[in-house]
Amino acid sequence: MASLSCQFHSTSLLNSKNVNRRRKRFIFCSAQPTQNNIKVVINGATKEIGRAAVVAVTKARGMEVAGAVDTCHVGEDIGKICGMEEPLEIPIINDLTMILGSISQGVLVAPTLSIGSILLQQAAISASFHYSNVEIVESRANANDLPSADANQIANNLSNLGQIYNREDPSTDVLARGQVLGDGIRVHSMVLPGIPSSTTVHFSGPGEVYSIKHDITDVKCLMPGLLLAIRKVVRLKNLVYGLEKFI
Repeated sequence: MASLSCQFHSTSLLNSKNVNRRRKRFIFCSAQPTQNNIKVVINGATKEIGRAAVVAVTKARGMEVAGAVDTCHVGEDIGKICGMEEPLEIPIINDLTMILGSISQGVLVAPTLSIGSILLQQAAISASFHYSNVEIVESRANANDLPSADANQIANNLSNLGQIYNREDPSTDVLARGQVLGDGIRVHSMVLPGIPSSTTVHFSGPGEVYSIKHDITDVKCLMPGLLLAIRKVVRLKNLVYGLEKFI
């Protein structure tokens, strides 16, 4: 679903501008631990995921919103934009240069912030050792970047295990059978306005079908992963790939 970019020095930077762009759904986090709260600057603060991040960080212990960056509502209080009861007395600015001047190198790269999505991917990897037939069915509210980054990530993970899937299916060239990713993994993408984002991985073997499904109904589901990333990144000494390393 969506992704954020965080860069922390004495402050932290979260980027939510390009949450729908495939292959750019990463979080880049670096930090230096301090004795005070982790100070978080949110880039793309007026977007849906940015507003959710402002509220989540404000409510979380050990961290605080230190800045809000966007090209909309410049000069307005980010607390009011987010519908909070009290203003945060933090005006929205549209200049990142002063924030990006100095960045440390403890770094976390996370393709997704959704804990449910990570658990689905881990379950799919486990299932792939027992089944040789697999297809992915996803639904999205719009047609941007399909197959989705989630479907691509699952297909990449399963393909890296060295198994060829769906060997007995001869209908590879039939468009209705979906797009083939990786080592024979087919993806079917359904687009309907208003439908929740959903990803289901179907495995089958003799006499049984095993299905794993994950739905996202609100960007609030990304906030636990976001807060976990912020808390963990301040202790990192080197590059870590994937939020799953901390789950």
